[in-house]
Amino acid sequence: MAETSAPAAPQTGAEVPVSRVIEVTAKIAVPVVDRTGASKGTVEIDPADFGGKISKQLMHDVVLMYLANQRAGTHHTLRRGQVAGSTKKLFRQKGTGNARAGTKRTNKRRGGGTAKGPKPRDYEYHLPKKAVRAATRMAVLSKLLDNEVVVLDELNIAAPKTKEVVAVLKAIKVGKKNTDKGEVDVTLHDTTVLIGTEKLDRNVYRSARNIEGVKVLPAAEFNCYTVLKQKRLVLTKAALEALRAAGKSSE
Repeated sequence: MAETSAPAAPQTGAEVPVSRVIEVTAKIAVPVVDRTGASKGTVEIDPADFGGKISKQLMHDVVLMYLANQRAGTHHTLRRGQVAGSTKKLFRQKGTGNARAGTKRTNKRRGGGTAKGPKPRDYEYHLPKKAVRAATRMAVLSKLLDNEVVVLDELNIAAPKTKEVVAVLKAIKVGKKNTDKGEVDVTLHDTTVLIGTEKLDRNVYRSARNIEGVKVLPAAEFNCYTVLKQKRLVLTKAALEALRAAGKSSE
């Protein structure tokens, strides 16, 4: 006797809804190193200090806002009434054997005007301040989740010297990669980095501003676009505490 199986559930075609907001509850351990790259333990971070939620849609909207606000909007094209040339009909309508034609300034002819081309405009717009601040917290939290954050115990530079910051970046290893010569270490110097300080540190800023792919900002000036643009985030302990305090105060 042939075996029979239970009838399959009807295909409704409905997809399971995917949440647009990621809830983060588990504490995150972030490595702490010194300027030579030596481990100094870890620090535990409560996601609630940064809102405990990540909305990709909100971060996307805020990044688009920052990009739009950077546009100059100086593009300018000439319409058919603005280009040089006569408006006289090129030849009579009938009797020549050619296709009928009007002015040579039409957009269909070489050297003619542009149809519906861009004109100077202002692209600037702003989202609500609370949404922008929330997106910044979400950007930092996403970096923490992706293990792209390194905490420095201190970054004191007596005088502006680029080689000191370069030495720190080369000393901190963040992974490995395969090359023709085998497996090699990947350091912060091999990627883009955002260095966060507690307050404006002119010596650190002047020391790092000439290094390609490196940006320095005080914690109070972090924004979603800058945090996400740089591949790695390096924070001093003081900067991390400043971000935590800002996150708690916004709750």
